[in-house]
This record gives sequence, C-alpha cells and structure tokens, in this order.
Amino acid sequence: MTAITLSIFDMLKVGPGPSSSHTIGPMRAGLDFLHIVPPEAASKAYSLRVRLFGSLSATGKGHGTDRAVTAGLLGTPPESCSALFLDELAAHPTKKFDITLPGKTLTFAVSDVIFSDIETNFPFSNTLVIDLLDEDQQVVFEREYYSVGGGFIQWKGWQPPQRGTPIHAYSTMAEFQALLAAKDISLHQAMLENEAAISGSSVKDIEAKLDMIRDVMINAVKTGLSSDGLLPGPLQVHSLAATLYASKTQNSCGQDDFMVGLNAYALAASEENARGHCIVTAPTCGAAGVVPGVLYALQNNLNVSDDSIRRGLLAATAIGFLCKHNASIAGAEVGCQGEIGVASAMAAAMLVSASNLHPRLCDHAAATALEHHLGMTCDPVMGYVQVPCIERNAMGAIKAYNAYLIAKIEKPAYHKVPLDAVIQAMAESGRDMNKKYKETSLGGLAVSLVNC
Repeated sequence: MTAITLSIFDMLKVGPGPSSSHTIGPMRAGLDFLHIVPPEAASKAYSLRVRLFGSLSATGKGHGTDRAVTAGLLGTPPESCSALFLDELAAHPTKKFDITLPGKTLTFAVSDVIFSDIETNFPFSNTLVIDLLDEDQQVVFEREYYSVGGGFIQWKGWQPPQRGTPIHAYSTMAEFQALLAAKDISLHQAMLENEAAISGSSVKDIEAKLDMIRDVMINAVKTGLSSDGLLPGPLQVHSLAATLYASKTQNSCGQDDFMVGLNAYALAASEENARGHCIVTAPTCGAAGVVPGVLYALQNNLNVSDDSIRRGLLAATAIGFLCKHNASIAGAEVGCQGEIGVASAMAAAMLVSASNLHPRLCDHAAATALEHHLGMTCDPVMGYVQVPCIERNAMGAIKAYNAYLIAKIEKPAYHKVPLDAVIQAMAESGRDMNKKYKETSLGGLAVSLVNC
C-alpha cells in the first residue's frame, strides 16, 4: 500500500460551515475552475453552468452548496470566506454577480445552480460538474469534480499532487508504531519531520500554523458559548451550548461539572458550524465540534501547555490520516462513522499525546473511540447539519474522553482490537451501507422525525 503523503493542513483546514464536503469542497472546486479555464474556451463562452449530483443534490440546499460554489467562482477561498458574504448570497439568490474569466466576464447567481440527479454512476457520491456553454448551449469547457470529504476535492483524471517524500513512510498504524519503535522517536517528532519533508516548511512555521489552528478552534468554542437563540434554517433548533455552560458556571454541577463542560464545548463549536461561521475541519465540518471541544477542555480544565496541545493535534492528525487513507472521512461514502467516529478517535489520541503517554496508547484510545461509532448512519434532518449532528459532536467528545481513560488504565497487553482492524471494519460497513443512510436525508432520523 502506498505511504501517506497528506499534509497536516490538508486535514486541519479553516473554512465556513456547515459541511466540509458540501461547502468547503464545492467552494474549492469553484475556485479551481476559475483558475483553470483556458483563454480559448473563455473566448467562446456565453454562459456558465453548475450541476450538483448525488448527495450534493439531495442535501445541498440545507448545506448551502449552491452559495458555496458560487462564492468559489467569485474568487473566494474557504479560509478567508466571510460568513456575512455567504449570508448575503443566501439572502439574494437571484442577484447576478460577475464571474471573471480570461478576457471574458460572465454573470451568475446562486439560483443558477442546478440540483440534478441523486442516483448516478459517478465514482463519488458528492459530484459537481462545472462547464462553459457557447451561444448554442454546446459545452466548450468542462470539469467533473468530486468532493471526497473533509474539504478535499478531486476531479476526473485527477492525480495526487507531487510532494516531498515523507521521511517516516507508513500506511497503517501497525507500520507507524513499528517505525517509531525502530527509530526510537516520538509520534509528534515523526509527524513534524514528515510535514517538513512533504511541504517544505520549517518546524517553526509548522508549529505556528498549529497554533493558528488551535486559536481558530478555541475561538469557535468561545463564540459558541456566548451565543444563544435559534440556529439558521427551518428546523427551529435552539442552541444549547450557552445554556449548558451557564449551568456549569452559575450552579456547581458537582461530579458532573467536567462532563457538562465538555458537552458544552463540543456543542458550542458545532453550533458555530451550523451558523456557517469559521471552524476547522477535524476531520470534517459536520464533526467540527469534537476535537475543538476536547482541546478547549485540555486548555481550560486540564491546564496543559501549548506544546502539549501541539503534540495532541499532531497525534489527532495522524489518526485522521490513517482513517482517510484506508477508509473514508466522508459521510456520503461511509456514513457518520467516518465523521463523528473519526473525530472521536482523533480526539482520544490527542488526549493521550497531550498527556505525554506512550504512543501505543494512541492506537488503543483511537480504536476504542472509533469502534463504538461503527455503523453510524449519516441522516441529517432536512439536509441541515443540526439534527442529529450537533448532539453527536457532544457524544463524540464524551466517547473520546472515555476511550482515553480506558486506554490509560487498561494493561496494554490486554488490548484486543487494533485501530487498523477498526478502520477496515468502517470501510467495509460503509461500502455495505444503503445509500439512503449516507448523507442523502432519505433514511433514518431524516425520515422518521419528519414523519412524526
């Protein structure tokens, strides 16, 4: 199997919610298309067409996919996209904007995005096709994009980008643990050295970027804890994080105090995602409350150092890499086990590493957390990343902490289920899962709650 060559900052990306595969991915696709149109095709273009397929079509309205791809076509990258700008696009869906191509300007509105077939033969469920048409409505240029989860995109004919070669090559957790032991290096040292080799960045720059990621996560939690009221959309969901946090700060919860706080932290970041505000994919937008919630607890309740948090983020990323490389982190591909389940596994490993425990326990904690999310469907009600998604972030954070406690106390020799086996089980159950339970809102709570 090929070695993992992802960058840390491919996995941990800053962007607007509520869905990495439905917002950040399509936004990046729109931006990419803007930059690849050849001048000869632009000169013949009369109009621009965007078609959404599969899960993007089924739940794109609730996720804001139409405004996200439009923002990308307007030249806006996810990491600097303003929530106010996205709100403006949503509020004025028929407003025409100028799309600047080489030597040509076309107009386009959010309402021009076409929600096409849900059942398709494309290789990925989250597919969008962007093309230029001439006056006779004939295609003069086209690219078929796939949003493959976590904000990652591919396209028809895509090849992995050329990058540096990792110093410590691995494709499974077993290989990673073996090389750490053979080379007598720490997990975070291996991750830093690999990132430097792959991206060409210095260790100082990598650590600065990790601090930036930490700050965005912390800010999402803080903002969510101080925000109240209804979340956007027709579900009329009331935010819960601020209420939970107030109960913790105003009235001592006794032995439940830490648990109430952890729930509130995870809910806070997830509610910020639901508002379409800035979050970090860890590994996705839909699961963007788990790792930040646990990280906030590490900083504010467990008083760990900045260096410990960096180590924790590196361990979390290593778990995310393994899950994406050997299965998937997209709800449209494997269900919510690939989002909340992977996020919980990442957070469990982060707790282990931030606590300076043996890296072998990252395997054990992550495996335990992911194992108990196996088979979880992705069934967002009305296509909004709110019900059951927001509460699932809180549950994922709690499971992560519990997995960490079990791994810390359990005798390592007694641990039976390795992470690699759990990832394989996730991949197989994801392949076997009916499509209606994979981010289409055609099954599960998305149907039963509406029917009630």
